[in-house]
Amino acid sequence: MSSPADLVSPRQRHLKWPALDPLERGLMVLCGITLFCFTTSTVCDVATRLSGHPWLWLQEVTSTFFIYGIFIGTAVATRRSDHLYLTALSENLHGSTRTIVEVINRLVIVTVGVFMVVYGYENFLRGFSSFRMPSYTPIASLYAAIPLSGALIVLFGLEQIINGLKNGFDHPDVEVDLAGAAALAEAFEQYETGRSTK
Repeated sequence: MSSPADLVSPRQRHLKWPALDPLERGLMVLCGITLFCFTTSTVCDVATRLSGHPWLWLQEVTSTFFIYGIFIGTAVATRRSDHLYLTALSENLHGSTRTIVEVINRLVIVTVGVFMVVYGYENFLRGFSSFRMPSYTPIASLYAAIPLSGALIVLFGLEQIINGLKNGFDHPDVEVDLAGAAALAEAFEQYETGRSTK
């Protein structure tokens, strides 16, 4: 399993292949790098503009890190099940009904990933005819993130469908989270009770 300091999410381990854990870890590191570089380049852009000597190429750098961060984050969120999907409905279901709803949820996600691969690749190819200013870099360098993210979303969606059909979709970690939340609420209540008596 993973240690508390590990970047691989321990949630829903029964839906994940251990072989893809290094990929998730690497994507999380890339998310951190893109976030740091986006923030740093934004601060530098603002500082150079305020000083009266703007570095115009910083806007290109900022937008590149922003776009790659978004699409890498979308892919890793799919593996970690941190994305938005219909959990409220499916977590209250059991048995074959839950399996059907979970598979449909993930098939929708896989379908979106397929569209990202197909149409993102078309956009990528068209991007060689447009250029970013002032560097004259083909805009395809930005569009490359779309099909790459889509391919990872398809991979992670299929991983969850296959493992969910094999191991079931029930989330034992949700019960642990609820038990932890109940213990925290009880400790807070005891603290408040002790504080009000003083």
